[in-house]
Amino acid sequence: MILAGDVGGTKVHLALYDFAEGKLEHVRDEKYPAREHTGLEEVVRRFLTEGTNSGQEITAACFGVPGPVRDGRLKLTNLPWILDSRSLSHDLKIEHLFLINDLEANGYGIPELTADQIHVLSEGDTSQIGNRGLISAGTGLGEAVLVWNGKVHVPMASEGGHCDFAARNDDEVDLFHYLRSTVNGRVSFERVVSGMGITSIYEFLRDVKGMEEPPWLRDRMKEEDPNAVIGELGVAGSSELCSRTLDMFVSAYGAEAGNLALKILSIGGIYLGGGVAPHILPKMESGEFMKAFADKGRLSDLLHQMPVRIILESRAALLGAAAYAEARAAEISGSSARAASVHFS
Repeated sequence: MILAGDVGGTKVHLALYDFAEGKLEHVRDEKYPAREHTGLEEVVRRFLTEGTNSGQEITAACFGVPGPVRDGRLKLTNLPWILDSRSLSHDLKIEHLFLINDLEANGYGIPELTADQIHVLSEGDTSQIGNRGLISAGTGLGEAVLVWNGKVHVPMASEGGHCDFAARNDDEVDLFHYLRSTVNGRVSFERVVSGMGITSIYEFLRDVKGMEEPPWLRDRMKEEDPNAVIGELGVAGSSELCSRTLDMFVSAYGAEAGNLALKILSIGGIYLGGGVAPHILPKMESGEFMKAFADKGRLSDLLHQMPVRIILESRAALLGAAAYAEARAAEISGSSARAASVHFS
């Protein structure tokens, strides 16, 4: 049995996977509020003892974590947790246990997805083979490079979401000044293209640009999840303020996706991960994203040729973590659970 995890600042998503005919087979998964636990080990123990599969041997485990993993170790930014793969392996008695960046895990998950788990935003030129890019707007903004080595795409982590935000028009210049005063310092792309970015754009349009926030909308923003409200009303077009918020967000998202595509020359295409894009799919398809993505002057034609795809499967990072755990364990032990699951007639 393979244990996979997607560790975030607010929740920990854990899953068990097995293999059937060479493919990952989902067994069980659960989500846990991160701040209700003292560390990852406590969450894992709870998951493994609560389910119907308790007592089954875990042959390998991998956890996708937010941030750079150095020598198997990471200090989380949004939680008072220090993760160490060696300590976790020893304490949980799982011989093969790995920590990788969460976008790396997403990248390893892409080959495990089926066609219905991916939405094509732009066909591009699918005959081209080369590097791919992965950019994921969710709670934060993650970016990764999927390096083509001549045989497969190898995910390489980055912290590109923390690069400086580049304003492209007068509204974005004003947004930049607003955010710089709000955060009292440097403005990264993550401050704009993320869940927190959506809320910030909304507040900027309301407070700086003077867009009307009717009382009923103000009440909903106080009583419900603000981003869920903005997403619902913005997609439906029932609030001009929410609709304009999503337009600005989608345009900035497209611009940064195009920046990533240029930096890594992703002729193999760009994948959009994270939870935001699938929830605002009509806005992603409105044309604003692709317009900003390809708006790169003399290199615009190059961007138009790059396929752009949205990952719809919310468990992509778990699939990737499970695939990575099995592959690395197989390298070390010389025994592959994936290969053993294939029955030849």
